[in-house]
Amino acid sequence: MGEAYNRGAPADAPIDQVILMSETLNVGIIGYGYASATFHAPLIAGVQGLRLTAIASKNPGKVHHDWPDIEVESSPEALFARPDIQLVVIPTPNATHFPLASRALAAGKHVVVDKPFTVTQQEARKLKQQAERAGLLLSVFHNRRWDADFLALRRVIKEGTLGRIVHYESHFDRYRPEVQDRWRERPGAGAGLWYDLGPHLLDQAVQLFGMPESIVLDLALQREGVQVDDWFHAVLRYGSMRAILHAGVLVPVPAARFVVHGDRGTFIKQGLDPQEDQLKAGERPPLSEWGIDSVPATLTSWDGSVRRDSSLTCEPGNYPAYYAGIRDAMLGVGPNPVTAEEAIAVMSLLEQGAQSIRQS
Repeated sequence: MGEAYNRGAPADAPIDQVILMSETLNVGIIGYGYASATFHAPLIAGVQGLRLTAIASKNPGKVHHDWPDIEVESSPEALFARPDIQLVVIPTPNATHFPLASRALAAGKHVVVDKPFTVTQQEARKLKQQAERAGLLLSVFHNRRWDADFLALRRVIKEGTLGRIVHYESHFDRYRPEVQDRWRERPGAGAGLWYDLGPHLLDQAVQLFGMPESIVLDLALQREGVQVDDWFHAVLRYGSMRAILHAGVLVPVPAARFVVHGDRGTFIKQGLDPQEDQLKAGERPPLSEWGIDSVPATLTSWDGSVRRDSSLTCEPGNYPAYYAGIRDAMLGVGPNPVTAEEAIAVMSLLEQGAQSIRQS
């Protein structure tokens, strides 16, 4: 059982019973940029027991185009002041995560922050302490724990099919040759590809293998006119095993998403999880075909001198599971799906990686 953030039902009640017994949890979102519109709003709206109630935005027309019945507040402060809002979601520019989350917690709200948690580990620890003192839920949206390919890989590793893992390679390649005028591509705290995609790949590696002994990072600025890193290559050391995390935006033909070698087999997966594309296309969960990855993984295993090659269908990806976990944690019937401490570990590796560059 999780910590009882909401004490309206018996701690041992089945989740369906708890949801029926409990008042629906009202959720507010700060801002309505790409992350809010594409990920958070539709995922929240698709989870039983959560109600997307209000969005703080300076562009109410944009909000009402997508969500005609949602109330729009003119400022974060106005949303924080609403007594009916129990959970505040913060998918805003990275440098604003800390001050907005701190103000939301001070207003007595449970908080979800988009990744990366903050722009410094020190800020992240302050938020964790503030939430603990207030007895409030604080979580970070590391949604790619619920990618179809990652779920399949995690299962294969857990089952021991590959044996002892000796090489883990995780790529997040894109082809976006044009530099865009947006905060992620302007100089500033938390900008650049390392702070954008690095948290995803770091969190997945830590979920599989724990914290590494060390990390060495290389960054580059590859597109003409770009002002922040748009390529990274990180090597995490786990004894004799190496975990390679790589991302770039000038990759017309992406490398495999995962290449994992063990002493008894290999797992290779092409293509990205489909959920982001589904959300960008306007599809909203729940759907019967949600998260289905049409590209199987390739699994090669050895039994003595006998090689076996097979295709492995990935289980469906499940981003809604994150917000279902948030609901359950607030009701006291499940754990926080991504704890502040887990997100702080990612912040630590982001900073260690950057420090390795300065020391090289």
